[in-house]
Amino acid sequence: MKTFEELRAETKLKLEETIVITMKNLDDEFLKLPLLRKSPLPSPTQALALDTRRLHFLSLRRKPIPFVKSPVVSGASSGSGQYFVDLRIGQPPQSLHLIADTGSDLVWVKCSACRNCSLHSPATVFFPRHSSTFSPTHCYDPLCRLVPEPVRAPKCNHTRIHSTCHYEYAYADGSLTSGLFATETTTLKTSSGREAYLKSVAFGCGFRISGQSVSGASFNGAHGVMGLGRGPISFASQLGRRFGNKFSYCLMDYTLSPPPTSYLIIGDGDGGGGVRSKLLFTPLLTNPFSPTFYYIRLKSVSVNGGKLRIHPSVWEIDGSGNGGTVVDSGTTLAFLADPAYRLVVATVRRRIRLPIAAEMTPGFDLCVNVSGVSKPEKFMPRLKFELAGGAVFVPPPRNYFIETEEHVQCLAIQSVNPKVGFSVMGNLMQQGFVFEFDRDRSRLGFSRRGCALP
Repeated sequence: MKTFEELRAETKLKLEETIVITMKNLDDEFLKLPLLRKSPLPSPTQALALDTRRLHFLSLRRKPIPFVKSPVVSGASSGSGQYFVDLRIGQPPQSLHLIADTGSDLVWVKCSACRNCSLHSPATVFFPRHSSTFSPTHCYDPLCRLVPEPVRAPKCNHTRIHSTCHYEYAYADGSLTSGLFATETTTLKTSSGREAYLKSVAFGCGFRISGQSVSGASFNGAHGVMGLGRGPISFASQLGRRFGNKFSYCLMDYTLSPPPTSYLIIGDGDGGGGVRSKLLFTPLLTNPFSPTFYYIRLKSVSVNGGKLRIHPSVWEIDGSGNGGTVVDSGTTLAFLADPAYRLVVATVRRRIRLPIAAEMTPGFDLCVNVSGVSKPEKFMPRLKFELAGGAVFVPPPRNYFIETEEHVQCLAIQSVNPKVGFSVMGNLMQQGFVFEFDRDRSRLGFSRRGCALP
């Protein structure tokens, strides 16, 4: 048995031993800060330097999680009804335009395995051979289980180092992208304005692409898709785990020329101007049959202040997962369940103070002649959408009337059968608003403040 004096002496020696704390910084390096040591006391200058250094790194723990951002621009100038996110991928970075799509999960880019790449224009496809950080995913990697595999996928051989993960991702219209599933480094701006190199971002390297939605007119100027859905492989999910589980964007007026630039923000970024304090919120709903989509509950539609008589069941998700309302940046127009659509068209037709066009533009049920009218929006009815949680979405007429030909504007809302589909708030209806998808709190926020007014 040790005496009290022996125990006290032993404790004193232990306290005098060097104590090191280890702090992981943003670059995954470790910094060792000595707190107590046996060496002589440092000079006041040394002590001040050590204290300043220590306080700096301790303060990192108190700072809010930073956000990262990437430019967003309308694709109207290239004939596309989509909005493009500028993604810098690989080392050295290759800059590509990806469609911002909250209605899908996969991030993918057009890829080329060329050795002599002089036949391809820069910034049109991704060249894996030109990147030092491109890393194909192994077919036995758990990450590979998150993407659908091709019907005729090669058999996975876990003993082969180069047994890669093949994927085939389909969209609602049957369009496909297939290729290799891999990880890469992406370069984004941080909240401090510096560049952040984000490693191991999973994406599809698409070598085979087919279908209207990924190769037609709407895809003009795009080099891939940035899936922002709720699935684990989406860009929002992957970066959300690092920067806070929310993202926001502002889709500026597509008619402006040259197209202005706004930003997709991943993380808790306010965007300046006190935008967050002005947000209106509505709950985000989940549909187990369609876990990718961001559903909201639409309660009513009003035209010029008059609430339309639409039965509440029209807006509900049924037992088979059909119906409901989805917020989708990858769809251009708005879609309403047919019973509501027919009532909206009939009411707008009665209330509009512009002559009905002599001929309807194919694909549209209501078009008006705006010849000689400098500000036609003044003569168009105002739509108002009441959402769950007390939020009210009031878009300007420019968000639901578009010019389809010279001097003709049409109601940019389409009909959908709620028994086999769902209502959609497309990107045209969203323009001029900041939208914040707060996934942790399961809510959608929106505000006209902080985004260019259409």
